[in-house]
Amino acid sequence: MPTSPSSSAQAARVALAARLGELMRDAGLKGGELSARCGWHAAKTSRILNAKAAPADADIRAWCRACDADDQADDLIASNRAADSLYVEWRRLTRTGLRHAQQARVPLYTRTRHFRAYSSRVVPGALQTREYATALLRTVADVRQTPDDVADAVEARLTRSGVVFEGGRRFVAVIEESVLRYRLGDEAVMAGQLGHLLRIMSMPSVSLGIIPFTAGPRTMWPVETFNLFDDRQAGVELLSAQVTVTAPGDLALYNQAFARFAGLAVHGAAARTLITTAIDALE
Repeated sequence: MPTSPSSSAQAARVALAARLGELMRDAGLKGGELSARCGWHAAKTSRILNAKAAPADADIRAWCRACDADDQADDLIASNRAADSLYVEWRRLTRTGLRHAQQARVPLYTRTRHFRAYSSRVVPGALQTREYATALLRTVADVRQTPDDVADAVEARLTRSGVVFEGGRRFVAVIEESVLRYRLGDEAVMAGQLGHLLRIMSMPSVSLGIIPFTAGPRTMWPVETFNLFDDRQAGVELLSAQVTVTAPGDLALYNQAFARFAGLAVHGAAARTLITTAIDALE
């Protein structure tokens, strides 16, 4: 099973390379012959076939032309671009600010009926208050040195979050107790956020589980924040990149991890006690 954070992207690259190899073989060509027809060095063909290098759109069109398969080019280019979207550095996503990254996922949120979120660091986006989201995104903007569009980004996040609570959708969140203790913003911001969790966890469409510091024995260690969208894909938030997981093996791993986290979490009155204790600690 692939284990790299970008393994889904690499799996997509391998699948694309396999399709290009099939075109070459169906045309009765060897690597050297295809390279000559495309007008590039044989080493480039080898790198593409072994998924060591990502072909440009023009490379794919040249490859298809060399194989008399021009009708395949558009589909292969679309597959190649999809692979590009599986592992995207934050500096690319946020080069014009943070708002676009919030808006870009609205179609995914609209399609999803069952959301699952795990976080060991911050309150999941859909459960954030305006003030908490502002404090968090302002910190993100500072760390990543993005243009200051925090106010617009917060509005976009709140709009996106609203989708989660529409139309009979289900939102299941599991967070580590540390999330309640990490202070983003001042005491008033944290008190407001924790109070919001107490209110929102009573909604029929929301399930909030909290893994206590004392939970044990741990059957799963704290990992990076991730979200599961139905059974179609996972979104993983690394410090440097946003990773979209679609490979079946990787999806199964994240599903298994979430189930283990859920098994460690407390709910209901026990979860409320952890939240109120964290509120009391702010004073």
